[in-house]
Amino acid sequence: MTRIPNEPSGEPNPLRMLSLDRLRRRTSMKWRAYPADVLPMWVAEMDVPLAEPVLRAVTEALALGDTGYPAGTGYAEALAGFAAERWGWDGVAVERTAVVPDVMLGVVEMIRLVTGPGDPVIVNPPVYPPFFQFVEHMDRRVAEAPLGADGRIDLDVLRDAFARSTAHGRRAAFLLCSPHNPTGTVHTAEELAAVAALADRHGVRVVADEIHAPLTAPGVPFVPYLSVPGAENALSLMSASKAWNLAGLKAALAIAGPAAAADLARMPEEVGHGPSHLGVIAHTAALREGTAWLDALLAGLDDNRRLLTALLAEHLPAIAHRPGRATYLAWLDCRALGLGDDPTEVFLERGRVALNSGIPFGTGGAGHARLNLATSPEVLTEGVRRMAAALG
Repeated sequence: MTRIPNEPSGEPNPLRMLSLDRLRRRTSMKWRAYPADVLPMWVAEMDVPLAEPVLRAVTEALALGDTGYPAGTGYAEALAGFAAERWGWDGVAVERTAVVPDVMLGVVEMIRLVTGPGDPVIVNPPVYPPFFQFVEHMDRRVAEAPLGADGRIDLDVLRDAFARSTAHGRRAAFLLCSPHNPTGTVHTAEELAAVAALADRHGVRVVADEIHAPLTAPGVPFVPYLSVPGAENALSLMSASKAWNLAGLKAALAIAGPAAAADLARMPEEVGHGPSHLGVIAHTAALREGTAWLDALLAGLDDNRRLLTALLAEHLPAIAHRPGRATYLAWLDCRALGLGDDPTEVFLERGRVALNSGIPFGTGGAGHARLNLATSPEVLTEGVRRMAAALG
């Protein structure tokens, strides 16, 4: 019998399973970018052990010496099954998918397919900083359509950005972040359908970064962009990397809507050489067998969202915070603290806790900080305590 997504899984909370001493033995970016006395709560790595099905699949592959080049459609088939069970969506057609090295490199390749050098790419700041970095590096121009004061897509602002970007017959793309990083906003079916209608009206091609799709809070539905009316010519990037903490095992999937299949078919063959075979194995195992682990994680993240809200109310009431409905990232408005455009400098220097500065997230980021709450309640509590101490 199919299990109801997000119901109690019976698995232990992965966020409570690793001690800080054990975590500090890790050599990844989160744990090596700052001195040992700094509590790292910044980059999107989770303080969790691997889900057992993933660990088993990778271990078995290593034991076999199965470390060659990736092949087959297992990843796409696993995502199709996951999407049908979790989101009620049967739109992952294996023949309209391609394995790419990771989501952002996939985004780059998709934008190259639908735009040319110098063309604008519209984004909704504050938004994931690599959206700016990768777009500019590939000789495209970033056009901002900032989120509204409620943290949601402002359709009037987006309409104006689409109109300006396509003036004089120029091609343009809209790089949609769904769910949104850093705010944790989950776009509704109505909002996404309105985006699709605007894109169709102005001839804008939509590329959706949906890497956080499995990470919605319990009871909060995720709507795949390709599932809404009018999105048939869009492209999406999905991956198991964020939800199962697999960033170091590179793999992602590019998915084309029915009217974008020919675009995806033009992707250079060599792009498919970039994904890791072990990454494909790990991601496939996560999607097929890791849903109970994921549900335990989602429950733990929801507990941490409530804990963070309570901690801020008690220790840092001047920080404005709207709990996200997805991702494991919290967007903190610190402007009332009077710490300037980059409050993370004070939190790091005086409190020895590392957060992401809001400035690289674009318009609306100054005076903000992004906090990674995918950790134990004890570490989260200590992090907020250090932030408060930095103001003393």
